[in-house]
Amino acid sequence: MTLIRPTVEAAGASGSGRRAGTRRTVAVLALVVLAALIPLLGPSAVLHGTGEAASPGTGGIALLRAVLFGALCVPLGELFVNRLARTVPGTPPNGPRSWAPYAAGAGFVAVLGLASVVATGSLVPSSLAQIDIGGLYQSRDGKLALLEVNAFALAALCARSRRPGLQVWPLAGLIVAEALRVHPASEHSPLVGFELTLAHLTCAALWVGGLLHALRTLRQWRGAEAGAALLGLYARVAVVLLAAITATGVWSSLRRMPAGTILDQLTTTAYGRTLLAKVLLVAAVAVLALWARYRLRRASDPVAACSPARAEVVALGVVVMVSGLLTALPVPIRWH
Repeated sequence: MTLIRPTVEAAGASGSGRRAGTRRTVAVLALVVLAALIPLLGPSAVLHGTGEAASPGTGGIALLRAVLFGALCVPLGELFVNRLARTVPGTPPNGPRSWAPYAAGAGFVAVLGLASVVATGSLVPSSLAQIDIGGLYQSRDGKLALLEVNAFALAALCARSRRPGLQVWPLAGLIVAEALRVHPASEHSPLVGFELTLAHLTCAALWVGGLLHALRTLRQWRGAEAGAALLGLYARVAVVLLAAITATGVWSSLRRMPAGTILDQLTTTAYGRTLLAKVLLVAAVAVLALWARYRLRRASDPVAACSPARAEVVALGVVVMVSGLLTALPVPIRWH
């Protein structure tokens, strides 16, 4: 009996662990499907009653851009948190499995789809014959699209190599390409807009991806004192990142919607409505972040801070989807 009972108990624990893992997987898949509906169904909702017209395939383009942003957050967050972990004494040797190769693969597919749209004159291609690959080399947007495709391909190779830290260079090139794409030379003060987007996108990727990887690392190090130190260190850096995201986001919004008209455009334009939704989501994320930091300081076990932090990750995922939608909508007219 003494030999059978531990075996039965171990089998029961293993079965309950598998069931819990299955439930988590199903929950994550359900959240991903629901999040994907935001860019797919969002354009018709935010454009309703504005008198504006979106280009064909806006929902699909918004989804591809959301995947691009998410694929950028994951590897940058891993590099960021792993670097923080190296400064924490007594860290366990084992860490969570890297998701960077999978993120790079998803990002490569997303930018390949976006490049095909650019290759057909910013229209969604209905057949392969409509895609003019050679035409990508003849336009600024086409060259940037090719740069993003190559950047994700190179990042995937680096993530699989013995020196995964090298992927920071193609990822940096990807951020630069996105910042250049958003601000063409014909725009008013394109250099200022480029710098704002560069800082905003970098800080956002580090914040979102960093929190995701920090929670995965904390779960892997369950019970280790280094977990609390790592989460606390990330929390201190995240405050600076949030301040930078807020400052650059507000400045960018004021450049596109002057202060005298911003309140009106937040409710009467599709871009303004989506921006308002993003601002409210980021505010909710900030509240969750403060709650998690408060519980981290008060609790002896860092796992106590994981519940609001997990909710923060989910909310940030929604923010990424809304950001993808925001980049696909028509830019509001500067009212004077």
